[in-house]
Amino acid sequence: MALPVGAVGNPFKVGPLVENAGAGGSGGGTPGGKFGEALAKSIDSLDQVQADAAQRTQALATGQATDLSSVVMSVEKASLEVQLATQVRTKATEAFQQIMQMQV
Repeated sequence: MALPVGAVGNPFKVGPLVENAGAGGSGGGTPGGKFGEALAKSIDSLDQVQADAAQRTQALATGQATDLSSVVMSVEKASLEVQLATQVRTKATEAFQQIMQMQV
């Protein structure tokens, strides 16, 4: 079953990926759970930005929107976020491949 593509939020605002467990304690939970949550939120945010850009573009095409600059800004923002998501995916894939090639 394929999961829907989501959105990457503000690319310039990065939150913590791992919660600090404190002194002497284990973080608990599932391994990689916080990273997975951050990734899911980013994908959801990307989906929202793309939907907003599509909605504004359609509104401009049908004559409902008159502010061209806001439409262009939303489309460019969506484009930049897709580029960022692609670069993050590429870097993660490269890192995984390097780990897999390591000699133990």
